[in-house]
Amino acid sequence: MKRILISLYFGVSIFAIAVGQELLTVQHAVEIALENNYDIRLSQNLLLAAKENKTYGSAGMLPNATADLTQNNSIQNATQLQNSGVERSLDNARNNNLTYGINIGWTIFDGLGMFARFEKLQELEKQGELELKRTILATVGDVITVYYTIVEQQNLLSALDSSILISRERLRTAENRFSIGKAAKLEVLNVQVNLNEDISARLRQIETVKNLKTMLNGILVRDLDIDFTIDTKVSIDRSLVYGDLFERADRFNPDLQIIILNRKLAELDMQEIKSARYPTVRLNGGYNFSRTESSLGFVAQSNSKGLTYGLTASVNIFDGLNQRRNERVAKLQIDNASLQIEQQRLAVKTGLKTAYETYLTNIELVKLERKNEDIARQNLDITLAKYTIGSISAVEFRDAQENFINAISRFNAAQLQAKLSEIQLKELVGQIDF
Repeated sequence: MKRILISLYFGVSIFAIAVGQELLTVQHAVEIALENNYDIRLSQNLLLAAKENKTYGSAGMLPNATADLTQNNSIQNATQLQNSGVERSLDNARNNNLTYGINIGWTIFDGLGMFARFEKLQELEKQGELELKRTILATVGDVITVYYTIVEQQNLLSALDSSILISRERLRTAENRFSIGKAAKLEVLNVQVNLNEDISARLRQIETVKNLKTMLNGILVRDLDIDFTIDTKVSIDRSLVYGDLFERADRFNPDLQIIILNRKLAELDMQEIKSARYPTVRLNGGYNFSRTESSLGFVAQSNSKGLTYGLTASVNIFDGLNQRRNERVAKLQIDNASLQIEQQRLAVKTGLKTAYETYLTNIELVKLERKNEDIARQNLDITLAKYTIGSISAVEFRDAQENFINAISRFNAAQLQAKLSEIQLKELVGQIDF
């Protein structure tokens, strides 16, 4: 009967909390975070910027056209000695020169540097995608971690609620025994102290749950005062296999993929630097208008217009050995990127190995603590029945009651740690699912 009463109390208390509140599932929480989280939105904007920069123009592959206007004026005291021996002078002689038109320039060859720059822009877009993926994985991991921490603490709160119910029943029983002379006043006082301890623990637990909900609302970037209920069921993926995880991590781990991409960028930097060894060829053309006015000279005014075109070519002959230095530095950057790839691979393998061992241990702990909870519950039922008929002391019953709460706490903690181990493994792999 008492066991039924405890189970009913669990159900009624959870139902009372749920009335008028939003039910927030872990998947819904992740969806809200993907839409609102600041880190994700910042990464999305950086990716959009990388996409905007990926153009032929940014790589220097397209011609550039400019509209130019130049106006030069002067007022001078001038003296001219002509070939005929005649000397001419004029104070405040005005000279005006106006040139305007459209000019076009197009680099048609720069040692293939423009192609290296365009490919680099493509790789930078991929880098933006990987950075966004890494941010999403980290954010989803944070959401799931906080969510299931709330689940753990909410389950513990429910256990404390049932403990208070039991303590109230103990107090009623102790008072009845005292009223008929079968128990001392001291027993009633001890039970009252135990009840107050349970109520105090419940208040602290309520605070913990509220603070965790505030933290989750902050990650979801929504009103911090929004209250909600959660799905207290914890589903743990027990099918993870180390060999499969390692293979997927080598392919999809975002940190590793970013470092591999950094080596590609270093190789493209080397190509761009080597392009300076080759000539740069540029086509030039334009259509210009020119007008010149001179107060002193053979020609008082002249006007011209027409097409200009040509070709310029230049090659670096000597630049203080900077070209050689730049290529050596670029080679070192490539070597460093290769070392970083091996370093990150080892870090991923190490993290995956330790996380997988922790995952296996936590799975076993969940099984063990579930059994312990069942045993503690049965022990509490038996102890409660004995206490009711007065065959055991209040101290013995309190021990059974505390064992019951501790068993629930350990079981919830084991479930949380197992779930967090699962999420950590999937985050290392780069693929978190539900």
